[in-house]
This record gives sequence, C-alpha cells and structure tokens, in this order.
Amino acid sequence: MKHRIVVLGAGYAGAFAAGNLARRLSPADIEITVVNAEPDFVERMRLHQLAIGQDLTFRKLADVFADTGVRLRVARVTGVDPERRAVTVTGEDGDGEIAYDTLLYALGSSVAHHGVPGVAEYAFDVTGRSSALRLRERLSGLREGGAVLVVGEGLTGIETATEFAESRPDLSIALAARGELGAWLSPKARRHLRRAFDRLGITVHEHTGIEAVEPTRAISADGRSFPADVTVWSAGFAVHPIAAASGLEVAETGQIVVDRTMRSVSHPNVYAAGDCAYAIGENGRPLPMSCASAGFTNMQASAAIVARLTGSEVPTTGLKYYGNHISLGRRDAIFQMVDEDVRSKSWYLGGRTAARLKSFVLKGAGWGIVHPTFGMPKRKRRLATAPDRVGVRAAA
Repeated sequence: MKHRIVVLGAGYAGAFAAGNLARRLSPADIEITVVNAEPDFVERMRLHQLAIGQDLTFRKLADVFADTGVRLRVARVTGVDPERRAVTVTGEDGDGEIAYDTLLYALGSSVAHHGVPGVAEYAFDVTGRSSALRLRERLSGLREGGAVLVVGEGLTGIETATEFAESRPDLSIALAARGELGAWLSPKARRHLRRAFDRLGITVHEHTGIEAVEPTRAISADGRSFPADVTVWSAGFAVHPIAAASGLEVAETGQIVVDRTMRSVSHPNVYAAGDCAYAIGENGRPLPMSCASAGFTNMQASAAIVARLTGSEVPTTGLKYYGNHISLGRRDAIFQMVDEDVRSKSWYLGGRTAARLKSFVLKGAGWGIVHPTFGMPKRKRRLATAPDRVGVRAAA
C-alpha cells in the first residue's frame, strides 16, 4: 500500500507544495491527492484587478498537475478527523471521505468581519474569485461620481484603493484607516504613498474605525457617516474554523499551531502551510498572513515531509522577511526594505521601477504554480521503510 499524502487547498502554498512533493518522492511509494474547491488556480494577489474589470487568465488545476502524478479532487473540505486520518469533502460527485497518512493543510483564509454589523450583508471583498466577481458586477453598474469606500489600511486596502482609482477615475474613491496611512513605512516611502493617493484623487480618513456598514453608507466609531454606494472590506483575514473543530491544536486566531518544521504540535501526521499555519518566524513573532509566508511555510513543510519519509535530516528554510511590496495601480509601486524585526529601513524603491519589479514577482509566482515541479531534483527518492509502515512510524 502506497503512502497517501493529501494536500488541502491549491493556492500559492498548497499547489507549489504538491508539485514539490511529486518531484522529490518516488511514485512507486506514494500517491498525492490535492483537494481544492475550485477547478482553477486563483491568483489571489490579482483579485483587486479582477474586481475593477481587468481580464485575468485562470489556469486549470488539471492542466497544472498534468504529468506530475498528482491527483486532483475538486471538492470543498467539510471536516478533518486527525484521529482516523480522514478528510470529509463535498462536491459535484457528492459527499465523500479521503484517507491520508500525511496531511498538508493549506486552506488559506478569507475576509475577517470582526463582528462588525452589516459587513456580511452589505460589504464586498477581494479575498476570493466569487467575491471579486460579485464586486466587479456591482462596480460596473456605478455611474460617474459613485462612491466607493475601502475599509482597511493594510496592503490589500492600499492596493485595492489605488487600482480602483487608476482604472475608474470617474468614481469617488475613499479609504478609511484605523491609524495613520502607511504608518509602518519609512518617512520617504510614506511621502511617496501620500503623493500617489493625492495624484489618484483618493480621499483618506485616518484614525477612523468603521463600526457598522449599511447599504449606502458606513458609520465610524465616533458616529460619523461616510457615503458609500460600495463598501469594500479589507480589514484583515480569518481562517476557516475546520481546523479548530477537528481537534488540532490551534491558536486564538484558529490557525494550526506548528513547530519549526510546520508540523502540528498535537498531531505529527499533519502539517500546515500558508495563512492557516501559526508559525513563528526568525524574529520570534508569528508570521503574518501573506503570500510571502505561503512561500516560506510551503517550502519548509514539503522539505520536512520529504526528509521524514525518506529517513533524512530535516532541513530548515528561512522564515525571514526582507520587505513589503505594494502596488499603487499599474504604473507605480513601493518596495520597502525591513530589518530583522520587520521595522522599515530608511531605503525604499518607488515608481515605475518598483511597479515593474512587482509585476515580475506576480508573473513569477504564477509561473511557478503552472510549473510546480520545475527546478526540483530529478531523482525520485524512495521511502525509508515500507510504504504501509511509514504512517505508523510518523505517528509514533
């Protein structure tokens, strides 16, 4: 019996990890199954572009994993039973169960409502393709002067507001920030950001926490009303409660608590990567939910799985950030270097050069997903013990 590796989620973390495992491990000993709710790979970092009307190409996961030996199951994960080592799913083929010996949990995250009244009913977001398409339809119906309020001053909020303002100068775009816009940036980068907002005509409401969303307005904590034909909620991310409900040890955020190798501290047959992993970086702080974290954690998780199954020493990959890259529309961007404590350094790159660099990063990430086994060792490694005993050994 082959050792069964199941990967939940085919985003930036899950898709690349699956290809990595397929390239490194011998198909004579293992079978790899990827479970994903959608049949396509969705470039989450581009969804604000999709929402404003730009056309994006979605790659079929069946084509991505063709000739890699990876099996694709298009279905939604409904539960995980780590004691029985089984995953329950539902899809076009109905309900089902998938057994595993090793599980890589990479289901990602969705928008965090934070319990704010009206967000679920009236706000839009860009954390998934369906929600971005819903927003796209709403925006396409807005006439000149239509008011769009983006809530949240993080990377997603800034990129969304600037992309919308550049693509639809006929709309009135505003951003509500709980604190100061770009407070984490260096002084020079912060000035660059403010100039971009001024150039694009974006109104900024600083120190403004939105406490309620209604169909045509948002209300702040101090009672002020902000007109909004469309409210775009980008005030953080939340993970699916499946992990917590499964009995896996999770943090207060619901993320799976993992060790330095991305293995669950409560269930050694389970690994986590991406937004759903509560991993501690080299600076002693939890990694933020981001594409960069997806890269770090999927590489570490897949390397650890390969090493343990083949009886090798487990390597460690770097968990250190070097900078934040923020698109400001298609022709402007900021790349802010950070130190080991993720504090901004004085140096930053801005303008068209930074925009070209960000475009290269996005294209590179997309290309890496489409070619998931490219650049990996060609030698397929055999398992250290008989396949039907590896799961038993790993659980010990």
